[in-house]
Amino acid sequence: MSTSLLHSVPHVASARRTINTPVLVGRILTGIVMAFMLFDTGFKFTGAKEAVEGTAQLGFQAHHLMTIALIEVVCVVMYLIPRTSPIGAVLLTGYFGGAILTHIRVDNPLFSHILFPTYLGAMMWLGLYLRDARVRALIGSKS
Repeated sequence: MSTSLLHSVPHVASARRTINTPVLVGRILTGIVMAFMLFDTGFKFTGAKEAVEGTAQLGFQAHHLMTIALIEVVCVVMYLIPRTSPIGAVLLTGYFGGAILTHIRVDNPLFSHILFPTYLGAMMWLGLYLRDARVRALIGSKS
């Protein structure tokens, strides 16, 4: 097959697209954070024993679990919809801030409990920055 014929076939020409590495890394980071969040929300929605016990250790009652899970899932859905991702990121930042203060209030360990929401938030924002040109433009990046 000649080269000119290969270029005229749409699926062959589109197969030569280059991979946008920053966007790919952003999607991977987003996937990691969202997998954790959806796993956590699933435990809360099912009322798993570990979720109920963990909630009680943080000073909340079992009936608060569903409200917390609903807030979490709304934030996650907002973040996963490309058009509302920046708003979802802001909402999740507030959610993570509440988690940080809750862990401080009950004197949980710094690196494993108190800073874990900070790690998630940093990965979430970096993932959004890498995959969303609107966020890069807002920050002033020239890329």
